[in-house]
Amino acid sequence: MRPSLPFFFRPLQFVSDLIVLSVSFEIGNALVSPNSSSINNKNIVFLSFLGFCWLLIVSVLRPYKHTRLKFHVFTLIYKHLISVLLFSALGVFIWMLLQDFHLPRLQLFYTFLLFWIFGCTWRTAAVVLLKIYRANGNNTLNYVIVGYNDTSQRIKRFYDQHPEFGYKFYGYFDELSATNKPLIRGDYSVLNQLLASNQIDTVYCCIPRVGHPLLKDMVEKSNTASYKVKLVVDFAFFFSQAPSLEFHGITPVISLSSEFLDYSKEYISKRLFDVIFSSSILLLGFPIFLLLGLITKLTSKGPVIFSQDRTGQWGKKFKIYKFRSMYVGARLGHSEGTLDKRITPWGRFLRKTRLDELPQFYNVLRGDMSVVGPRPLADYDVKTLMDESPDDFKLILSVKPGITSIGQVKFGYAGSPDEIKRRLRYDLLYLNKISFFFDMWLIMKTMVIMIKKQGK
Repeated sequence: MRPSLPFFFRPLQFVSDLIVLSVSFEIGNALVSPNSSSINNKNIVFLSFLGFCWLLIVSVLRPYKHTRLKFHVFTLIYKHLISVLLFSALGVFIWMLLQDFHLPRLQLFYTFLLFWIFGCTWRTAAVVLLKIYRANGNNTLNYVIVGYNDTSQRIKRFYDQHPEFGYKFYGYFDELSATNKPLIRGDYSVLNQLLASNQIDTVYCCIPRVGHPLLKDMVEKSNTASYKVKLVVDFAFFFSQAPSLEFHGITPVISLSSEFLDYSKEYISKRLFDVIFSSSILLLGFPIFLLLGLITKLTSKGPVIFSQDRTGQWGKKFKIYKFRSMYVGARLGHSEGTLDKRITPWGRFLRKTRLDELPQFYNVLRGDMSVVGPRPLADYDVKTLMDESPDDFKLILSVKPGITSIGQVKFGYAGSPDEIKRRLRYDLLYLNKISFFFDMWLIMKTMVIMIKKQGK
């Protein structure tokens, strides 16, 4: 198997850092003592100690060990920062032991600071140049995908969209059928011949398309062959966060249940905030509620409050409440925005300012909704998503719907099936960003939209 990076790449990184350390030491000396030369026995000895200290840090932290998928600028800079901080602490300790050398502490500070800055600079340049080099078809790794399904297609699309990782596709392999034959390079016998030729670096096996005997055979052969076997399991139906691995004795067990918002401190703090915030809005905003209700009643015939069945967490149905913004008898369905003829003139103002959503704080207090979360879906939205994006729809049901969301802030009301799917993509981002501070940010963004009347 060809190495993912040239074999000399890690030693080259260490040598580069030693050169940068020497240059930083020289510049630090020039800044503190411009009239003195750094080329003397004491400075050379101290610099040698620093080089040895850096070798110790590198041996322990291994900051030069990267995978292709994690070879990012920010990852390298973060690793370098941690390494330099520990290196600085060790260097200060050496400096205290070697007080007779009379090395100015300011020079030591400049050395460590410049070492980090210059180290970040060359790492950034190296990442950019290497990714350009790989995107042009150099230093590539060949991969195949065993098992043809939606998951395997997503793996291919990922690498097609990221040529800078340097992966070259060699085809799908699966049991041949009338439907997949044009898309499959060959069956498992052809795969075994290709693997025996030592042309393949990585084999992605998609469960459940790959059976246990075939997988076991490939793993056993990989120990002496030139390829790595990676298992791809589609858990999208089961969880919204990463699975957790437990050990029952020596037996590994993967926990698929989404427990992070059921028993964690995030759930407790989020629910506590929902109760306090919604209670405050309902109590302090009661006069505003009366005023909005009165204007709604006077400007068009019909009830003040509109209610509708929505789908909440885990698919549970509940009644959502809003100030009525449409004429009575209007056909329910996808919104056409604020120019929708079904919307009353007053309703357009309510929607632009999002004031029509205020009664939903009652839903939050009841526990049907949260202040921040993916938008609750009407039945016609549910049908659309079940037909078009069933995996994403099931994923979004793992958390409580909210009054505001990333999709509501970035997109607003959805007026077509395509817009529903696009808003869903935004709301899916929230699943990996759930935190108190991110909720506060979304609430502030929503308030800005209300003040500027930018809702749609």
